[in-house]
Amino acid sequence: MLAYRWLLGLSAIVLVLDQATKLWVQARLPFGTYGMPGAIPVIDDFFYLVHVGNTGAAWSMFSGRSLALAIFAGITLLAIFVWRRALALHLRSVQISFGLLCGGIAGNLIDRIRCQHVIDFIDLHFGSYIYPTFNIADCGICVGVALYLWHSLRTPAVKAKP
Repeated sequence: MLAYRWLLGLSAIVLVLDQATKLWVQARLPFGTYGMPGAIPVIDDFFYLVHVGNTGAAWSMFSGRSLALAIFAGITLLAIFVWRRALALHLRSVQISFGLLCGGIAGNLIDRIRCQHVIDFIDLHFGSYIYPTFNIADCGICVGVALYLWHSLRTPAVKAKP
């Protein structure tokens, strides 16, 4: 377990931050709060806190497939564990990437089990463009994947530890 401390630590941090922020949103905003007057403006015309549910994946792809996506998330976490050596999880940079990714996957998986949808609450506006609403787990997933891609493109192939 100590060999995977970065992965486990970051997973725990992302998971706790994600669930804590979602519980805060659930306690402060009724479900379905989107736009004014119910949204909480953090930075006017740019950043709002809302409370919506997503039964799909990123950008609401596969909407209504929450159970299938929950099963896929569980299988993904299991696959990462099973193939941890092949994924080179002994490397700190890879553990950081997968720690963010796994924490995000676990956070959204808990939502799917607990609420039958993922709780999204970060609403960003760029002029007339409104970015799809997201959460801390989504941030962990996106940053984790980006870091892993960056690492993979910059690092020659590494053999897995026996």
